[in-house]
Amino acid sequence: MVTPAPLTPDQVWAWLEDVPDPEIPVISVVDLGVIRGVDVDGWAVTVTITPTYSGCPAMGVIAMDIELALAKRGAQDVRIATQLAPPWTTDWMSPQGLAKLEGYGIAPPRAAGGPDRCPHCRSQDVERISQFGSTACKAQWRCRACLEPFDYFKCI
Repeated sequence: MVTPAPLTPDQVWAWLEDVPDPEIPVISVVDLGVIRGVDVDGWAVTVTITPTYSGCPAMGVIAMDIELALAKRGAQDVRIATQLAPPWTTDWMSPQGLAKLEGYGIAPPRAAGGPDRCPHCRSQDVERISQFGSTACKAQWRCRACLEPFDYFKCI
């Protein structure tokens, strides 16, 4: 009987690229930047995650989705560790994730404090409707050119 090779951190990171964010399914948890580390010991895996903000309701779903995705690929003991410090920041989002957000119709975060253009028509003539959007990490904006509302992912 052939014993399979143990898992590698690179394998696990690649598998995590396939785990979507439950609130924004076009980006992975890796793109979102919530994966802080992966430790592998044979077929046992510990994934360290940092919530996007304190009390984020999606983190329980994210942890469950990570466990299921890795178990399906053969990880025998999957543990999720939560790391609160340093706190998550939008700076941890990948460039690919930022592009995917905009393609999905959500303006990506900017240090300047608001979107630089509409994710639908690319017009720079935008206005904030509300500091509160569909989730706590987003604000509601509208394009004055195409009149479409859109979410802006707040810079944290």
